[in-house]
Amino acid sequence: MPDHVIHELWELIPTVIYFVVAILLFGFSIWLMEVICPFSIRKEIEEDQNTSLGVIMGSAIIGIAIVLAAVIK
Repeated sequence: MPDHVIHELWELIPTVIYFVVAILLFGFSIWLMEVICPFSIRKEIEEDQNTSLGVIMGSAIIGIAIVLAAVIK
């Protein structure tokens, strides 16, 4: 393999590590939101059709993703 290809592959390793760390932090934050809430988020959204909770949770997930993207860059 040419040297520049090997160099590019070595530069890919930190990106993969950052990706894995971000996915783990993202999953942990969603788990933490479910633990902190005094009610079942899944039941409220799926069974009770609580649209406002779905919007709030979606906004929180987008906010966490933006913060993680900024921190990892």
